[in-house]
Amino acid sequence: MSVVNISATDVKNLREQTGAGMMDCKKALEEAGGDFEKAIEVLRKKGQKLSLKRADREAKEGVVIALVSNDATKGIVVRLSCETDFVAKNENFVELTQKIANIALSSFPADLAGLLEQPFDDITIGQKVEEQVGVIGEKVEVADYQRIEAPMVVSYIHMGNKAGVIVGLNKADANFEAPGKDIAMQIAAMKPIAVDESGVSADVIQKEIEIGKEIARQEGKAEDMLEKIAVGKLNKFYKENTLLPQAFVKDNKLSVAEYLKTFDKELTVTDFKHVKLG
Repeated sequence: MSVVNISATDVKNLREQTGAGMMDCKKALEEAGGDFEKAIEVLRKKGQKLSLKRADREAKEGVVIALVSNDATKGIVVRLSCETDFVAKNENFVELTQKIANIALSSFPADLAGLLEQPFDDITIGQKVEEQVGVIGEKVEVADYQRIEAPMVVSYIHMGNKAGVIVGLNKADANFEAPGKDIAMQIAAMKPIAVDESGVSADVIQKEIEIGKEIARQEGKAEDMLEKIAVGKLNKFYKENTLLPQAFVKDNKLSVAEYLKTFDKELTVTDFKHVKLG
């Protein structure tokens, strides 16, 4: 069996990503054969409480724009990526992103491929972006495009165009704009993976159950109790990582769902999109 060489840089990167101790990170990487994702699972299975940074894997610079239609029933988020912060802050680059976002909102294509085919002056958005590679001298791409259609959509731009959120609400009322903005800010801060447990993929659920079982096993719990314990841990996972059950950041005595009900007993979130730079 070959021994994988784990560098100090690898250990440092895993520590920065998880908050675990240096030696724990080194052992986890060795056990995982150098695979970062597997190393994180190893740490979690050993009961490590990790402060995972859910940043996108592609650490790129760029601009994120979120827009909502005049009737507030449609919303889009566009991310135009580049290689350096210098380019991202350039006025022309920001203006280009804004124009692409405006086209996205007015045409409302179903996906990114459809957006790139939309007209931009006498060419397409895709061709315009390719043109900018030659002009700027950096890799430039429309890295993400998301959309929502709902009775009411609210948008939020975070950290000077480094992240954008759109939130769909099941009811429309001018009084719901403020709570909608609060929920968008919650999403930007807490990074939920779904609206509620029904939106969590089967793969994620299975992985969390396996992690829960392994932690319980290492705590010395009986084998016939592992499944029940793991399900309990899964419910905690839902509460911490899906939007509606999360503690509301402005008043942690309330969940997000409970906060929305203070405005209307039936008010809830139908969908959300969170696009950010790495």
